[in-house]
Amino acid sequence: MATEAGRVVTASCDGACSGNPGPGGWGALLRFEDGTVREFGGWEPATTNNRMELTAALALLETLADLPRHPALAIRTDSRYLIDGFSKWMAGWKRKGWRTASGGAVLNRELWEALDRARLADVPFVHVKGHSGDPDNDRCDAIAVAYSRGGRPALAGSAPAAEGPPAPIEDLAPAPLQALLNRLELADRLARGGYGLSAVELAQLVEQPLAKVQDRQRSWRWRDWQVRPEAEGRWRLVREVADG
Repeated sequence: MATEAGRVVTASCDGACSGNPGPGGWGALLRFEDGTVREFGGWEPATTNNRMELTAALALLETLADLPRHPALAIRTDSRYLIDGFSKWMAGWKRKGWRTASGGAVLNRELWEALDRARLADVPFVHVKGHSGDPDNDRCDAIAVAYSRGGRPALAGSAPAAEGPPAPIEDLAPAPLQALLNRLELADRLARGGYGLSAVELAQLVEQPLAKVQDRQRSWRWRDWQVRPEAEGRWRLVREVADG
């Protein structure tokens, strides 16, 4: 289809999340020289808005790698986080062993590394203001939001969507249990990535008063994780391993 349609002349992407963290979705769009459009997207049950922005961009880059491209092609996005991380911050992160300027672990490292591998030298990212009337950005946002809400949007130039959840998220469990699941899945991801948390971030995750977290000096247990103190008032989650 892409060869018959000619070169890709426009590309856009966006991400969305209900709760941040919470159920998330992403959307992407390609326009070809003959005027045809190809849309695609996906979802995750527990994620963040930034992860969905990165996932959408990665899907676009991997798709564009196999398509003929107009020399003026750029990927349009409303995410400054994506643009700055990809164009400005990543080189420094890699020099520092994937640490930020403050010494903390870079969040979403595996997605940034995948984006770096998928990088196309001739395709830059450009910023477009979100919700400003840009039709392609608005369409990608609509796709992302639909997926984040458990929908299966009809996508131009694509087979019927099969990437959405089997049922709306709110039908899977009562809202309090779904919110708990989102927090537990986020905690597991934070533990696997070895990410440090500030006292404020930790208090939000475990739903405890900030003062109570700040008063703690030693390791303590929260559900299935050990919460261990780190330097500079930060905390790290370590998943406990069951005996046997």
